[in-house]
Amino acid sequence: MLIDFYRVAGIKGIFLANRKVDDQIKTFITYNKGRDWRLLQAPDTDLRGDPVLCQLPFCSLHLRLQLSENPYTSGSISSKETAPGLLVATGNIGSELSYTDVGVFISSDGGNSWRQIFEEEYNVWFLDWGGALVAMKHTSVPIRHMWVSFDEGRSWTKYSFTSTPLFVDGSLVDPGIETQIMTVFGHFSLRSEWQLVKVDYKSLFSRRCTKEDHQTWHLHNQGEPCVMGERKIYKKRKPGVQCSLGRDYSQTVVSEPCVCGQGDFECDYGYERHSNNQCIPAFWFSPSSLSKDCNAGQNYWNSTGYRRIVSNNCTDGLREKYMARMEKCPGKAPRGLHILTSDGKLVLEQGHNATFIILMEEGDLQRTNIQLDFGDGIAVSYANFSPVEDGVRHVYKSAGIFQVTAYAENSLGSDTAVLFLHVVCPVEHVHLSVPFVAIRNKDVNITAVVWPSQAGTLTYFWWFGNSTKPLITLESSISYMFTVEGMNAVTVQVAGGNTLIQDTKEIAVHEYFQSQLLSFSPNLDYYNPDIPEWRQDVGKVIKRALVTGIPDEQILVALFPGLPTSAELFILPHKNSTERRKSSEADLEQVVEILFNALNQNLVQFELKPGVEVVVYVTQLTLAPLVDSSSGHSSSAMLMLLSVVFVGLAVFLIYKFKRKIPWINIYAQVQHDKEQEMIGSVSQSENAPKITLSEFTDPEELMDKELDTRVMGERQPSAELFHSLGEGVGLLVSGEAVTVTQVQAEP
Repeated sequence: MLIDFYRVAGIKGIFLANRKVDDQIKTFITYNKGRDWRLLQAPDTDLRGDPVLCQLPFCSLHLRLQLSENPYTSGSISSKETAPGLLVATGNIGSELSYTDVGVFISSDGGNSWRQIFEEEYNVWFLDWGGALVAMKHTSVPIRHMWVSFDEGRSWTKYSFTSTPLFVDGSLVDPGIETQIMTVFGHFSLRSEWQLVKVDYKSLFSRRCTKEDHQTWHLHNQGEPCVMGERKIYKKRKPGVQCSLGRDYSQTVVSEPCVCGQGDFECDYGYERHSNNQCIPAFWFSPSSLSKDCNAGQNYWNSTGYRRIVSNNCTDGLREKYMARMEKCPGKAPRGLHILTSDGKLVLEQGHNATFIILMEEGDLQRTNIQLDFGDGIAVSYANFSPVEDGVRHVYKSAGIFQVTAYAENSLGSDTAVLFLHVVCPVEHVHLSVPFVAIRNKDVNITAVVWPSQAGTLTYFWWFGNSTKPLITLESSISYMFTVEGMNAVTVQVAGGNTLIQDTKEIAVHEYFQSQLLSFSPNLDYYNPDIPEWRQDVGKVIKRALVTGIPDEQILVALFPGLPTSAELFILPHKNSTERRKSSEADLEQVVEILFNALNQNLVQFELKPGVEVVVYVTQLTLAPLVDSSSGHSSSAMLMLLSVVFVGLAVFLIYKFKRKIPWINIYAQVQHDKEQEMIGSVSQSENAPKITLSEFTDPEELMDKELDTRVMGERQPSAELFHSLGEGVGLLVSGEAVTVTQVQAEP
């Protein structure tokens, strides 16, 4: 774990770092930009000349590498471009870095060897190309002395820079590599103003330096003369010589390249160095993965796992072995094929251009065949990839969901990509088709009719009553059960593309009701414009013509679209009649009898316009009987049904074998022509009872026949049942309509 990092100025490739090793912070140095690290060798002796017992790797020199936050102090470590190889740092000797027992150390050879120069913390500045060092104690008490060294810290001379002790805040060294002037600033007391003290060291330099005042030193790494692939020799002033270098001083550096060795190479990207000093691919890296832009016929650099360290200038040697080799790009199979629209949307209006973009992560672009199937029976092919880089356009002539498939293939493999495109046609109108009346707690089918019919993919949102959350479907029909009696609102919203339209209808929900199909005299069809408003108005007129003393809320008339004009009459129970069910059913039967008698006698008519009288007829009666959701009288109804079936079977046997009984002559009037049944749009199930009224008997005639049957006595229940029915009258049994004809025996 890296804690601090410092780049040594003046020499490339040398870095110092504090790293955490086994919960201990230690200082390491590298001479090849981090490829190899080692601990710092501690000084052989201390300030008093006593030997220092410190053996690697258990004991070493550790330095504080933090830069000063105050730009006017030297900080815990300092090096200069104008003084290569010279480092001054605060640190300690031991097994790890400590912040208590510290001193100041100096290196004159780029960090290979170190000497201790102070036992306390000092700020150290460089003067005149590093030929002089100025040190000032780092303390919070006022001082008046500083120390100057001309032999790289081996000896120090004490100088007084002020007569009155000064709380030093910092020091400013005048810019320029030949600097020999310092400005010290601080306070004489905590309340006094700032004081500036200018210190000129020119008098300390007796003369200008000559060639005899210089010496050379060789940069090395523990005796190895090649650092960063070069052998370098620097020129510097001899220690102890108090001469001035001047402005025209030039550091003559002798540099020559070295033969490349293993230390000049580091592991390439994706490779890790192991214990045998070899670079092996990391677990997450695949050396066989080539550049995405590498196509057949081109060249690429194939790494050997090594690369020469940046700024390393070595030549020959292992360079040819470790350098990447240029090889020809092999062909690659298509991989990572993607298909998308140019605008990123998956919804398109019918008749508009659809632009498809095809992308491929890997593959030989120039040698890949692309086939694009639009899903509507049309497909295109390309011999190379370049024509489809700008997109492929296509126009869909019909709405729907289309599976667009892209297929890429070359001699090495293939890949496929799929996209589902929704092509929609703007929705213009929606009509909600609902029954006019529904039974409580019974499923009702509700349909939304959309125009145009080929609108593509639509989403339907259904609201029922006062619900705040809709039911969402992709189908135009839904089955729903109403639990509350009264008028229930149904709303549907249809979403297609960017269009959203809705329609609302109301359904009357009751426990039971009766309904009757109505027809009209032909002259009504001539004036029928077949629009909803006209049907609503005519329904109100018919309702007013029917209601004669009957509560208005018990009558509902609904006209059907189309010709010939027809309608359905609903007779509803009285409000709040659920608790008194039996009496309500009797009341409803009475209302039905009144209305049907009036309809059968052609007493219901209305004036459509002056001179145009329209007569309302009964088309088909749906007695019921009462349309009911309960299963209450199932057992008695079943007995009644069995009785009627038995009677019907007896009639059939008598008719079949009547010639074999000489003393009786029976004739049966069978009604072969059954009237056409018309099932209304509401509450008309397959089991709904019906009765044919082609020959509906008057109530007086029924009364006479009933009296005649009572004379027959109790021995012939079948005859009594037959005589109680008018000829051709329908019999209602357990929810089924059974037509029974009268059978009469001759004397």
